[in-house]
Amino acid sequence: MKILVIGGGGREHALVEKIAHSPKVGKIFCAPGNAGIAKLAECVPIEINDISNLVTFAQKESIDLTIVGPEAPLANGIVDLFEENGLRIFGPTQRAAAIESSKAFAKELMSKCSIPTAEYEVFSDFNEAFNYIQGRPLPIVIKADGLAAGKGVKVAMTYREAADFLKDVMLKKIFGSAGDKVVIEEYLRGEEVSVIAFTDGKTSCFLPPAQDYKAAYNGNQGPNTGGMGSYAPVTFLNSNDLEQIKKRMLSPLLKGMARERVPFKGIIYLGLIMTENGPMVMEINCRGGDPESTVTFSLLESDIVDIFEAVISGRPEEIEIKWSNKKCVCVVLASEGYPGDYKTGMEIFGLEKASSMKDVMVFHSGTARKGDKIVTAGGRVLEVAALGDSYAEAVKRAYKAVGRISFKGMQFRKDIARKVI
Repeated sequence: MKILVIGGGGREHALVEKIAHSPKVGKIFCAPGNAGIAKLAECVPIEINDISNLVTFAQKESIDLTIVGPEAPLANGIVDLFEENGLRIFGPTQRAAAIESSKAFAKELMSKCSIPTAEYEVFSDFNEAFNYIQGRPLPIVIKADGLAAGKGVKVAMTYREAADFLKDVMLKKIFGSAGDKVVIEEYLRGEEVSVIAFTDGKTSCFLPPAQDYKAAYNGNQGPNTGGMGSYAPVTFLNSNDLEQIKKRMLSPLLKGMARERVPFKGIIYLGLIMTENGPMVMEINCRGGDPESTVTFSLLESDIVDIFEAVISGRPEEIEIKWSNKKCVCVVLASEGYPGDYKTGMEIFGLEKASSMKDVMVFHSGTARKGDKIVTAGGRVLEVAALGDSYAEAVKRAYKAVGRISFKGMQFRKDIARKVI
């Protein structure tokens, strides 16, 4: 088979690595890919939202199956256009991807389906939103309605913070049209967890639940990022908990989408918070998390291509998915200044030393090749994942690998998964 993977981050590197283990696969392409992915696949210089050229490439190369990693091309209709041209592709349609590309749509759907979530209001007028936040209990959560690369959410601790963020999103348009509307919701307290599943829209199969570290700095301080680390499986969910989550949340959601004539097929992500009143949904994504995918896919022992094909064919229940009993921890190495402004082009040292360690995988996120050097090319640069028989072993191994890597301005959190040791 010829496989095309869309994307160029750590999630896509983890996908390509798993796909490369399938005996069904003869050739892997990745658009646009990165310096790490280039060791396993032929990188194609087509951007993720250049959908017409991606279709042309898939036709020219007789691609058997395309896998979409990021949310943006899904929201822009890549699955619809590929299917219109008779090309097999894994992922939800544009209308189904609205579960992530419009937080207002997601909240309204959850409300219709009686899925536990925070109380909320939606606003398209700045003055109305500004007036609403006055007197609301603090902290208060403000979300840009559209896609903002994981940075469009603010937990405001003061009214001044809330007002400033509203101005940035709705008036200054720092996230462009994603800020045409905002969702303002109550703040929920509890442990966060990412519950992700393969689904054909009717049946579903969970991946090991993971926890993402969104804040930039140790102790969950600083601005939100796309994710600074993760671990799986989490310690506070068992199989009975997952069955309840499926019964109360995932199954009603999928049935609700089918009723709305937007059936979902692909990977669906529920961002939950375990409150004193039980689990509640904070966010829904139309794809696998990043960096959660690096830990969950690292635990997968089955052929991932079999899973993709079963979902596309509407028979995921026929596939027995096997997972490792090990623990996996991922530490993200980021550029200085991320998630704000940062410089690129810094040479990265120690990649081979880290990658040669037992049970360590170094996934590239924002890297590029410059001559015979590998340099930084993004905010999140590398995702260093390690397996262990215990969380303590996985944490120790991950940070030992991190210690072998360096680049100018490298920053990372030092507390990933340490609380579960």
